[in-house]
Amino acid sequence: MTISRAHVMADLRQRLASLEREGKRKVGSLPFGVREVDAVLPGGGLSYGALHEFAGNQDGATDGAAAALFAAGIAARTKGPIVWCLTRPDLFFPALAQAGLHPSRVTFIESDREEDVLANMEEGLSYGRIGAVVGEIVRLPMTASRRLQLAAEKKGNLALAVRRWGRMADADDFSQPTASATKWRISLLPSAPLPVPGVGRAQWFLELVRAKAGEPAAFVVGACDDKGCIDILSRSGYGQDKTARSLHWR
Repeated sequence: MTISRAHVMADLRQRLASLEREGKRKVGSLPFGVREVDAVLPGGGLSYGALHEFAGNQDGATDGAAAALFAAGIAARTKGPIVWCLTRPDLFFPALAQAGLHPSRVTFIESDREEDVLANMEEGLSYGRIGAVVGEIVRLPMTASRRLQLAAEKKGNLALAVRRWGRMADADDFSQPTASATKWRISLLPSAPLPVPGVGRAQWFLELVRAKAGEPAAFVVGACDDKGCIDILSRSGYGQDKTARSLHWR
């Protein structure tokens, strides 16, 4: 372990220790509060004590930002502090707040390598009373995903992996199997029209690509509001309507 790596881990443990109050292991799920979405998820929401993955569709920058905001909205609806692990500090704090996640709730842990992001996520998941642990990564090997899943199970925490990439070649890794309970893919759509000139609420094409003990599904939703909530706009069978077909990866 390098000196800088040791300092990062020591600082992370110190910050988390100041937040730590051992509590009961969280069980059950975190519902979206949207009937159409919760109905397709086993347990009626995102399972606690599990790893969940999020990725943008074909546009790595804008769709990737939507994926990060979707994860931020989920984290915003949990109770407790949030640990956000990353390698590039390019998050726009006002956007997080618009998605319901105030930066004052978040401990950001920046690392130089993705291996350290994974290790920091695992460390964060080992503490109770955490709302969620978010990690921005490109690749998620099966072994690493299993370690995160086991760490999430131990305390009943939510592990949210945001898959960000700058090259479409890296996006192919999202199709590889992992130990995650759900996989989500998010694409930007034109914003909701307004009766006056201006930009309306952002809209997303939300694909549940994989769910353990569940079926894939697709939805058109309004982006997270200031409470981290999405709104359903329409529902379609996975890959069956024109929108779904046009947004599928090739």
